[in-house]
Amino acid sequence: MRPFKRLRPARMSLRWKIAALAAATACLVAVAVGVLVHLWTAQDIRQRAEAQAFNGVYAAMDVYRRTGTLTDGAELDPPDLPDALRHPADGDRHTAYDGRVEGNQGPSYWAAQRTDGAGSPVLAVHVNMSNDFHTLRQLDVTMAVSSLVALAAAVPLAAYGAGVLGRRLRRVGETAGRISAGDLDARTGPTQGRDEVDDIAATVDLMADSLGRRLRTERQFTADVAHELRTPVGGLLAAADLLPAGETEDLIRGRVRDLRGLVEDLLEISRLDAGAEQPVSAHVPLGAVVAEAVARTGFDTEVVRHAEDATTVETDPRRLERIVSNLVVNAHRHGTAPVQVTVEGRTVVVRDHGSGFPADLLLDGPRRFHTGAAERGTGHGLGLTIALGQARVLGADLRLDNAPDGGAVATLRLPV
Repeated sequence: MRPFKRLRPARMSLRWKIAALAAATACLVAVAVGVLVHLWTAQDIRQRAEAQAFNGVYAAMDVYRRTGTLTDGAELDPPDLPDALRHPADGDRHTAYDGRVEGNQGPSYWAAQRTDGAGSPVLAVHVNMSNDFHTLRQLDVTMAVSSLVALAAAVPLAAYGAGVLGRRLRRVGETAGRISAGDLDARTGPTQGRDEVDDIAATVDLMADSLGRRLRTERQFTADVAHELRTPVGGLLAAADLLPAGETEDLIRGRVRDLRGLVEDLLEISRLDAGAEQPVSAHVPLGAVVAEAVARTGFDTEVVRHAEDATTVETDPRRLERIVSNLVVNAHRHGTAPVQVTVEGRTVVVRDHGSGFPADLLLDGPRRFHTGAAERGTGHGLGLTIALGQARVLGADLRLDNAPDGGAVATLRLPV
């Protein structure tokens, strides 16, 4: 069975996604604030310049009418006066914006008023805004630099905070992965934060507790049933031996033997579930042990061994035989001949030429009392479960696959 593997990491982790989001948000805020401040300041500069020009015309006109002289900044019919102010209404003051820039002059705001009735000269005052707009440009630069500094400080802080969150989520994910791989004692525990991640961790732990209780109840039930059935099944087998010889006696004895085998399988599974099985290791020739296990099944099975391969392994030969015999019996019972067992190095491969393992078995592993596709025959579905359990006891790797050209393939790799 394939061991649990962590999912392939995404191209961008949650940490950097949050950091990128924080950076994008900071940039948007900085741009929005900068644009608003720029527009508001520019508008304020224009309004103040317009008011200054308007009030300047009023003061200059008062001096001109009383003394006939012009104050500083006041002109009569200046050549640069915007066209919109060359013909103002009699007695009215008017303003106009002049966006021309010549050297250090401009943009400007002009205000104009006729000195007397129609045809009289136009008194004009203009306010140069170049200094104010220069100050505005410096303000823009200052805000841009400040935004970059704030962004440089915000991104590491966001990355650090996202890293803490990512590590907490990764811890929860690893715990869920260990639980799905069969480690029912795995728990996340406190995640140092009273938030949604802590709720998720607590939910995963509660799920593991509930799942563990249910599995322990199921295993205990299996063990109890097997133990309770063992005595009456033994009595049935003894009673069957007392029947007179004949077809009925053979039929009853065969069914009782099948029932006893099922009970023994249930007892073995209960011991494997409880972790009570311990290997008794010995140095044995792998090829010879496999050949003997195949021969004991009674099925016509081809064993392929390389003549020069005489690998000696340190393992529990009884459990190894149990694994090989279960795989061979499963191949004959649910597959199609010919069935071939290949021994090479520390690897044993059992292959049939039937329809292969069902897709759900390859995805989720074998299930008790479930034989998969109907075309793979009948049975109580414990053979592969026991083989996988015994492989775990030996520390071996048992993989179930389908051959490209058809047929089920079970590969047992013994540990070094």
